[in-house]
Amino acid sequence: MAYTITVIIIVVLYFISTSNATRNLNLVNVDQDDLSFPLVNQVGICSLMVETEGYTCEEHKVTTKDGYILSMQRIPMGRGGKKADKPPVLLQHGVLVDGGTWVLNTPDESLGFILADDGFDVWIANTRGTNFSRGHTSLSPSDPEYWEWSWDELVAFDLPASIQYVHDQTGQNLHYVGHSLGTLIAFSAFSKDQTLNMLRSAALLSPIAYLGHMSSTLARAGADAFLSEALYWLGVHEFAPRGKVVADLLSVICKMPDNDCSDLMTSFTGQNCCVNSSMTDKFLEHEPQSTATKNIIHLAQMIRTGTITRYDYGSADGNQKHYGQSTPPVYDMQSIPKDFPMYLSYGGKDELSDVEDVKALLKSVNDHNPDKLIIQYKEDYAHADFVFATNAKEVVYEPMMTFFKLHL
Repeated sequence: MAYTITVIIIVVLYFISTSNATRNLNLVNVDQDDLSFPLVNQVGICSLMVETEGYTCEEHKVTTKDGYILSMQRIPMGRGGKKADKPPVLLQHGVLVDGGTWVLNTPDESLGFILADDGFDVWIANTRGTNFSRGHTSLSPSDPEYWEWSWDELVAFDLPASIQYVHDQTGQNLHYVGHSLGTLIAFSAFSKDQTLNMLRSAALLSPIAYLGHMSSTLARAGADAFLSEALYWLGVHEFAPRGKVVADLLSVICKMPDNDCSDLMTSFTGQNCCVNSSMTDKFLEHEPQSTATKNIIHLAQMIRTGTITRYDYGSADGNQKHYGQSTPPVYDMQSIPKDFPMYLSYGGKDELSDVEDVKALLKSVNDHNPDKLIIQYKEDYAHADFVFATNAKEVVYEPMMTFFKLHL
């Protein structure tokens, strides 16, 4: 009953927030584009976050087979000017953020800079819909069709396009690093033997394949209340965390019993052991960023069902139309090639990549070649620690780079 009331409240909030704009909806969408596209054209992660730290940086554009134009950054040398003498590494961020998270901390604490200083050729991916990846060959972000995707499309289009681009530009196979959603799309692609012919190894931080035990009360409350489905039904196709509709939705979730929103990062990710408060403030200057509402729905489906499948269209007929079967196809983690080198690192305090869900993943790959699988467990680490912790270099990144050097 409480969830039904919550959805009704969301509906009311939505119509209140849009009542003054209904007559000029198209004009509002154009104005938003006018504000965002000049920014994308004039600046990027290189100029905002990399060159300011004394590193050489290149901006690249990658076009997916379904027409999305993604930004990508390359750090081809360390801060001292020495060109990379180790293989390329592609960094893939999680949901509601972009590739800037890999260079948001100081050079001694950010993985993008640490890899470059160690001689790796660093490439930073940015998924569709984020601030600097909002281009398309025929669509605008103001078009609902632009947002008709979930992480299935990241598996099918964004990830292969990014890996192929780095491979073609460098002429080398590469290492892959994913965090959170960046691990989910990788596991799913690997289970279908996609892109592996261009990869040397993969490091999966806060690995996600299953979400059934996810203990983040805020994320679970939203999933159980079908709030993202309510937004989609209302015509909100872009899930914009800084927008009024999503802010109102979050306000409702925070008022649910047992939901503490005094520290939003902790409320969603778990109690991070080693992230400075100043880092949290800096994070909020750049993040969170947009994704597709359909993508949030897909993740919510995983939370409710505990399975890893393609997007569920909600009916046997809908799934039959898209997949030729009444239920969405499964991504089979046991199909990941057993000789592919993987480094998995997870934390005991992580409320998004929950320990029980990681154990389910590890059970799926328990017959992996032991020489090709490294598992690291950090009892005090939560979700954001793997990207922002002050000690991540010593705890996670240095062992990871040692792993990479074993697979040159």
